[in-house]
Amino acid sequence: MGRREMHTRRLRRGGGAATVGGVKLSVKAEYACRVLVALAARHPSGTLAHIEELAEQEQVPSTYLVQILGELRNGGLILSRRGKQGGYALARMPGEISLLDVVNLLEGGVLSLNGAREGQSAERVGMIWSQVRSSLEETLRQISLEDFLHAGKPQMYYI
Repeated sequence: MGRREMHTRRLRRGGGAATVGGVKLSVKAEYACRVLVALAARHPSGTLAHIEELAEQEQVPSTYLVQILGELRNGGLILSRRGKQGGYALARMPGEISLLDVVNLLEGGVLSLNGAREGQSAERVGMIWSQVRSSLEETLRQISLEDFLHAGKPQMYYI
C-alpha cells in the first residue's frame, strides 16, 4: 500500500483532527479547510458559493470568513466574482490543492524552528526537528482536497 493510500485511509477513519498529539492547527486554517472542502464539493457543477451559504453550512462566523476568503483568493487557491451572480469557487481542481498549500498560505509554513544553535546538542536536535518538518510537509503535500471529499464514505468492494 502506498503512502497516499495510507493517508487517505486515515482520513476516512476520521484521522483528520485539528489537534494531533499536541500539534495544533489554527482556527483560521481549520475553517479554511472546511470551506475549501465545501467549494471542492461544488467544483464539478461549476456553481459559485456565497459567503452566507458557506458560513451557515460550515458554521464559520461570516465576518471571519470574509478575511479567510480574501487570503485564499490572494494566495491563488480560490476565485471570486462580484455582483448578484457572484460568489467563490476553487481556482484549481480539488486534487491539485494540497493541505501543504493551505498550511503554507495561512500559517506561513508547517513547523517553525527557532534556529538556536547554542549548547552541545543543539545541532543534533535541530537536525531531527528539520527531519520532522520535512516529513510533515511531505505528508501534507500528499493529501489534497479531493481526499476530503471521499473521507468517511464507505468503500465499495467488487469481487
